Order: sequence, then C-alpha cells, then structure tokens
Amino acid sequence: MRVLVAPDKFKGSLSAAEVADRLAEGLASAGIDSYRMPLADGGDGSVDAAIAAGFAPHPVTVAGAAGTPRYGRIAVGDGTAVVEVANTCGLDTLPNGRPLPLDASSLGMGQAIAQALRYRPHRLVLALGGSASTDGGMGLLAALGFTFADATGRQLRACGRNLSRVRTVDASRAAQLTGIEIVVASDVTNPLLGPNGAAAVYGPQKGATEAEVRFLDAGLNSLVQAFARSGYPDAMAVAAAAGAGSAGGIGFAALLLGGKIVSGAEFFLDLFEFDRHLRGYDLVVTGEGSIDEQTANGKLPTVLARRAHPVPVVAVAGRSTLSRDQWGPAGFTGIYALGDYTDRPTVADPELTRRVLTRIGQQIGVSGG
Repeated sequence: MRVLVAPDKFKGSLSAAEVADRLAEGLASAGIDSYRMPLADGGDGSVDAAIAAGFAPHPVTVAGAAGTPRYGRIAVGDGTAVVEVANTCGLDTLPNGRPLPLDASSLGMGQAIAQALRYRPHRLVLALGGSASTDGGMGLLAALGFTFADATGRQLRACGRNLSRVRTVDASRAAQLTGIEIVVASDVTNPLLGPNGAAAVYGPQKGATEAEVRFLDAGLNSLVQAFARSGYPDAMAVAAAAGAGSAGGIGFAALLLGGKIVSGAEFFLDLFEFDRHLRGYDLVVTGEGSIDEQTANGKLPTVLARRAHPVPVVAVAGRSTLSRDQWGPAGFTGIYALGDYTDRPTVADPELTRRVLTRIGQQIGVSGG
C-alpha cells in the first residue's frame, strides 16, 4: 500500500509539515511507504506549506499588528510569491496576545507584499487567515504607497480607529502592480459592510465590543465613500462583493488592486499539484486541528476528499465532532481524533501531539486505513 500524507496544520500545536512527518513516521513503523505533502488553505501556515512544496523562503521585516517590528517570511517559486497575514500582522503578532480591535493594522501585510515585489513575481498569492485588524486594508494599501487624509488634509495612521476620519485617498504614488496576477486565497464570502460584514461577523473575534463593532462598520463605510470620492466610482460595488470582508477588509483592498478571490483550499491544492501527486496512491491521509460540521463548508479536508475520489481518504484531527454516520457524506472512510488516544489536551502540547500522531500513523498502517 502506498499512502499520500497531505494534512493541514494543527493550529496552535504543529505545522502541516510536522503533522505529515509524524504520521509518516508511524506509517513507516508499520512497513508502509508514504509521500509527505503538507498543505494549506489560505490561513496561517500557507507560507510554510509553500516552502515545504519547494518554494524558496525569504525573510521580511515588517510591522506586527500593533506596529512593533517583527521578522516574517514569504515564499517565492516559479514566478509566484506567497504572502500571508498571519506571520506578518496576524493575531499571533499582538503583544502578549492582547486584542487591539481599533488600533491593529494590516500595514505589515502590505510591507511584505512590497518586499515580495523585489522578486518580480508574475503572481501574488495573498493568504488572509488569522488577521488581527479591521482596517479595511488601509494599512496594506498605505504600505504600497496610498495615503489617507482627513478633512484638513492631514495624513492618517492606518488603523480601524481612523477609518471614520478618512476623507480623501491619494494613489498617485502607489506601487505599480500592472501585469501581476493577484490571487486572494480565502474561504470567507462576507461583504465588507453591514450585518454580515467584516466588523459585525469577525470584529468580536478580534476583541471588539458591540459599540466598537458599530464604530468600525461605520468607519468602513466612510472609507468606501472616501474611495468613491477619490477616483474609485465602483468602490461601493467592490465593498459588496463576496469576500470583500475577509481579513478585516483586506479582501476589499485586494479587490481594489485588481485581485481575484478564490477558494483557498482549491487554490493551494492546484498550486501544489495535488491531482498529479495523487496518481498511484492507494490511500490519502489528511487532517487539521478540528473536524466538525463546518469542515464540509469548503474546508481543506473535505475539498481534498472530493478531489481524491475514488481513492479513499482518512482524516486525522485534534478533535472531531462528526458522528460515524457523517464520515461518508464528508468524504472520509475513517476519522482518527487525538482525543481518543489521550486524556490530556494536545492543542498546547506539541510533544504529546507528535507522539499521538505517530501512534495513529502506525495504526492506520496496520489496519490499512
């Protein structure tokens, strides 16, 4: 039996590459040959997965979500540059993990993009999962040369707190992205504004109170109006587009730059040539930190299972809430949950996660799936 090991990360515990390594180690102990293919879906870990697939890593120095300088990295390969929010200005870059719903900025993401342009890519892939800000992509655009001014002409710092003060946008000194395909890898379909928008749906997850959610939503509307006054007559239509509300509105900014929003899971499976690698394998082992009812809504494991059919797919998760009769409809012949192998929580214990994954890999190998 030949097995393709193609997991996503276990968030907060192990990268996709580490998960694949441990599962492959367990399979090998059962005498099973496997090939490791760490994956991503546009969330945190997308750059690491690209590097594991052969892209070259390049360090970047950027502003974290709170403005503090930090080191991140991008991945470049074959004319494509992968840049992610999570390792530049995402939630994990907040000092002491303290949310800053009004003051966090997407500036670092824009700075990473600006540094990626040095490698003259034909395609920019923006992975938007794990954002900390709700600034409408104001920070990202500022890093690319856009300036935002208030009613007196004073330039504003890019953050959610200043959204409502923006009156004009000047793009005359913005970076030239002509000829570069901009791909926005995100499974979020929310618009920018309103009850299903960036502030209302995701603001509370970033620490915003009810009053702050209302303030941010009104500010995002002001930002859109400022773009409409400043030479972007389609700004309101762009704000209403599916995915404009992703990553606190970075999706909106990316669309203004000419980007196209695509399914993160589908895109990365294509980018890493999953279909080609699948040939000749008898079983696929995939997984992510949590498998539940939401997994069926475009999450990587179920998208992979559909693409792999009729090759059987086994999923491994830190936790799974799917009953056995839901496995088949989700595309899995089996699901192995780490919680069934230990009474201790694994999410914050990488070493325990490694040991249990190796054990599960061995069991998969012994049982044939």
